[in-house]
Amino acid sequence: MFGALGTAILVGLGLWQLDRLAWKKVVLAQIEARIAAEPVSVPVQPDPETDGYLPVRAMGALVGPELHVLISTKELGAGYRVIQALETAAGRIMVDRGYIPLAAKDAVRLGGAVELTGNLHWPDEVDRWTPAPDMARAIWFARDVPAMAAALGAAPVLLIARSEVGLEASGLTPLPVDSGDIPNNHLQYVITWFSLAAIWVIMTTYFIMRMRRAQRTET
Repeated sequence: MFGALGTAILVGLGLWQLDRLAWKKVVLAQIEARIAAEPVSVPVQPDPETDGYLPVRAMGALVGPELHVLISTKELGAGYRVIQALETAAGRIMVDRGYIPLAAKDAVRLGGAVELTGNLHWPDEVDRWTPAPDMARAIWFARDVPAMAAALGAAPVLLIARSEVGLEASGLTPLPVDSGDIPNNHLQYVITWFSLAAIWVIMTTYFIMRMRRAQRTET
């Protein structure tokens, strides 16, 4: 009974994760479709819940200092994301302009009028282990939207640039938003629970066979 109950629980958990896997695939497909949709104007009051991944087009002027977020990518290596304020007719928001290598941190990049296409995003990258930013060198270790907004005097709205028109020679490589940073570990959980169920069955079978051998020996 103990073996059957344990197996039923583990199989049930595996089936539950299968349902979660199917649900997550649908969610990711919806996000990808939203990312690739036709860009619209930036909402007057963007909301993280309803406007996440919203494709937008914004015109304005890049102003003020740059903030540099330390990152490492498989394709480009170590470098920085460049975050800067964009002054638009509706107010000041932030733009993630893309990647620069470590050596290009202090290079002079053009500012001024630009048209940007990309997606609104509120990345959840900060936890209790994230180091505090080095304000003297403008180096950050995660995209902390509220804190960066305060540092740049902008609204807590981040546009992840897909393309820039007007500043093509900026030397930045756009890092467009996609669904790749959204965790989807449900398949691993499925394998884990079903593997544990198989191990449980094997152990239970072994235990029963051992008990029967012991009973035959005693008789």
